[in-house]
Amino acid sequence: MKKRGVRIIACILAGVCMAGVPATSVSASTVKMSAGFSATDLYDDVEIIEEVAVAEAVAAEETVVQDEQDFTNLVIAQVNNYVNVRSMPSEEGEIVGKLYDDSVGELIEEVDGWYKITSGKCTGYVKGEYCVTGEDAQTLAKSVGTTFAIVNTTTLKVRKEPNTDSKVLGLVPLEEELLVVEELDGWVKISIEEGDGYVSRDYVTLRTDFVHAESKEEEEARLAAEAKEREAARKAAQAKLAAQQQKANNEANVQAAQNTMASTAGSEMGKAVIDYALQFVGNPYVWGGTSLTNGADCSGFVMSVYKNFGVNLPHSSSAQRKCGYDVGGIQNAQPGDIICYSGHVALYIGDGKIVHASTSKTGIIVSNNASYKKILAVRRIF
Repeated sequence: MKKRGVRIIACILAGVCMAGVPATSVSASTVKMSAGFSATDLYDDVEIIEEVAVAEAVAAEETVVQDEQDFTNLVIAQVNNYVNVRSMPSEEGEIVGKLYDDSVGELIEEVDGWYKITSGKCTGYVKGEYCVTGEDAQTLAKSVGTTFAIVNTTTLKVRKEPNTDSKVLGLVPLEEELLVVEELDGWVKISIEEGDGYVSRDYVTLRTDFVHAESKEEEEARLAAEAKEREAARKAAQAKLAAQQQKANNEANVQAAQNTMASTAGSEMGKAVIDYALQFVGNPYVWGGTSLTNGADCSGFVMSVYKNFGVNLPHSSSAQRKCGYDVGGIQNAQPGDIICYSGHVALYIGDGKIVHASTSKTGIIVSNNASYKKILAVRRIF
């Protein structure tokens, strides 16, 4: 009854205003005469409106708080390599997983110098002396985690300065994940191939990722899957390369690639990938493109090069960062490896050099310093 009364009052006030009478001059008696209820009814309904408004404001405030990640209950490993996760708070406990350095778990309880944690798919006990918790963990959380800005609009403009009048540095597609350099009031500083720029906080969703423990079963499955994928990729590439060599009689090109890469360690298949990619240097960069001759963007270039060897990769730098397997950094990179940056990917040549579809100004180029910006991962397909 009260909600219906509110709607009736709104209609009456609207009608009075349309008749030329200011709503502020309408008395309770006027409303009673028009609608058949008393001034007390009117005041009761106004109180309900106020209560609803207050409730909505409180709910909105709670939503904002809930959107922020909670770092108050973290356990962060601080070791040279990893700390074992055991089935009970004792070194006699069965090893059920590994919590690697800077990896994160959630604290369940503390037992005699051991922390019971849950991390990823692993639950068990880690020795307290190898981890930090409480305020120390909160302080450390942002540095061990990686914060990404996920684009939630069709095409996001990245600007040189944090204002809408600033020059556009580049464009980023929907759902692209960009490394956050700094969080500002209403803006986020992110990294793309063209350099560091700013995007409005309204058009991205922030997420801080942590590395979690790896259970014993996950480790075994990962090693087996990596070996299987590596073998499958190797066989597919060999078959595709053999067919191309026979059809195009390009044995000379393969021999040239082997000669060029002779001084660099790595697989012959990876070297063949680079030899193929280098012939497109000088061709244009086209945002969203996949043509090695008419124009490709960074991930389109890598995708199309590997497609030539029978390997299907996604057309996204973020997605390619999850392909193949991680080799542990640029120091272990070999020809053909995918060098992954924030919003960009390249192919490793050797001797610290990369070939990549860089920007619309430079096109597909060879760069002499693979570490010209922060490397997020180095992924190997073969």
